[in-house]
Amino acid sequence: MMKDNILQQQIEYYRARANEYDEWFYRIGRYDRGEENNQRWFNEIAVLQRAVQQNGNINNVLELASGTGIWTQELLKISNKITALDASEEVIAINRSKLNSPIIEYRQLDLFTWQPDTEYDLVFFAFWLSHIPPILVDSFLAKVYQSVCIGGQVFIIDSRFEPTSTANNHILENDEYIYITRKLNNNQEYQIVKVFYQPDELQEKLNKAGFQADVKVTDKYFIYAYGKKVE
Repeated sequence: MMKDNILQQQIEYYRARANEYDEWFYRIGRYDRGEENNQRWFNEIAVLQRAVQQNGNINNVLELASGTGIWTQELLKISNKITALDASEEVIAINRSKLNSPIIEYRQLDLFTWQPDTEYDLVFFAFWLSHIPPILVDSFLAKVYQSVCIGGQVFIIDSRFEPTSTANNHILENDEYIYITRKLNNNQEYQIVKVFYQPDELQEKLNKAGFQADVKVTDKYFIYAYGKKVE
């Protein structure tokens, strides 16, 4: 029961946060951590952007939890077609307005109930795996594996544990408690899931799902992984 309530709160949180989500990525307002930390953040974001571009030209991409388009715009540089899935109609509207691309097909759905119906050359998701309760991760990655065509890839980006990555009024503690409190600019609070993976843990999860995986980290803020489906 607690898990179901948390997942619903998480959806509601990202719907309510839609218009302020980009403040986190661009280090604005509560997320401004000073010039040095901000510059480090953007330098590490550039590492991730280059890694995405190294996937080359991709025919058919599935983006899960596509959000406000921060990473959809990077995928546009390498994709012929993108299918973008998100549970929040609010972030889909922002994504669509921001990018206005005829090659993006948007679908609003809950990724916890999503069932794959097509195979893609690349399945991409950023800052989503960490919001999946650990008990559901293996089954979710099994669905991702099912969505990747033979020879295709999964590409994952997520957060490392680093207190300066979140808002200055968020408390981030290095413990194993996966339910954390997040606030909006108006101080409204929600409980969400947040799991910080170590590289060996993520490698094991991807291998277990069937991918040949390569997991990397940036200096401070991010973890990212490639996984290839070979059979």
